[in-house]
Amino acid sequence: MRRPNILLTGTPGVGKSTLGKELASRTGLTYISVGDLAKEEELYEGFDEEYECPILDEDRVIDELEDRMREGGVIVDYHGCDFFPEDWFHIVFVLRTDNSFLYDRLESRGYKGKKLQDNIQCEIFQTLYEEAMLSYRKEIVHQLPSNTPEDLERNLDQIVQWVEQWTKDNN
Repeated sequence: MRRPNILLTGTPGVGKSTLGKELASRTGLTYISVGDLAKEEELYEGFDEEYECPILDEDRVIDELEDRMREGGVIVDYHGCDFFPEDWFHIVFVLRTDNSFLYDRLESRGYKGKKLQDNIQCEIFQTLYEEAMLSYRKEIVHQLPSNTPEDLERNLDQIVQWVEQWTKDNN
C-alpha cells in the first residue's frame, strides 16, 4: 500500500514536533525529526559560533533519508526545506505562530539575543513559507496556524483527513 510523505516546516518553536509525533500516532506514518536524526547519526559539518549550534550536513541528511522517503509513509519535521528533493513530498505544511506565543516558547528553550531576534524576524517575514513556496509546487504548500491547543486539534483533524483521502485515491 502506498502512503504519503509529509513535510512539516516552520520557524523553531511553532509546534512541528508536537504535531508530527501526534500525527504519526494517529495515522501510523513514521515521524522523523531531522534535528534528532542529525544528532543520532552526527550529520554535521561544523559548528556555528554565532548561533551556538551545529551546522547540518544537508547532503548526508539526504543520503540518510533517501530509502525511507522512497518507501513512503514518512512525516519529516525540520525548520528548513529548500534542500530536500522536490519530489519527496506529497504535501507541505508550514506552521505559523503569532510572535507573542513564539517569543515565549523560544525564550523558554533558552534562545536569547541574536538567535531569538532572528527567529522572530524569520516568522514575521514569512521566510519559511516563502522558502517552501519556492521549493515545491504551490498547490501542495499550506500554512497552518499553530498558537493554541485548539489549533493543534484542528490541524491534526485536517491532516488525518487528508492522509485518509490521499491513501484512498492512490491505492
